[in-house]
Amino acid sequence: MHTRIHSNKAPAALGPYSQGIRTTNRLYISGQLGVDTATGTMPEEFAEQAALVMKNIGFILDEAGFEFKDIVKTTIFLSSMNDFNVINEIYGAYFTEHKPARSCFEVGRLPKDAKVEIEVIAEK
Repeated sequence: MHTRIHSNKAPAALGPYSQGIRTTNRLYISGQLGVDTATGTMPEEFAEQAALVMKNIGFILDEAGFEFKDIVKTTIFLSSMNDFNVINEIYGAYFTEHKPARSCFEVGRLPKDAKVEIEVIAEK
């Protein structure tokens, strides 16, 4: 059995998918972009987008009853590997002691021409 997770605090899905799906003890969060839910806009600056991505992931985790410490795997998609150090700094602020497994890729293009997208798997 699985449950669709939706947080009004995080941006709505851009297509036919869910923000997250929860099984008994696992949560899959779809790739999140750096969209400011209050304005519906995405800042130009990479660091601002990355900060919003992490904030939006937090909203979905909270909606599902999970925390950042429950994350076991992340996948980061970057429009440019030149931003690798910046994402490490912002991402690292959320994972000081607990460090989930992670992959990071440069991709040709992201939805809405975003500069970063992160997907998450969490487990209790």
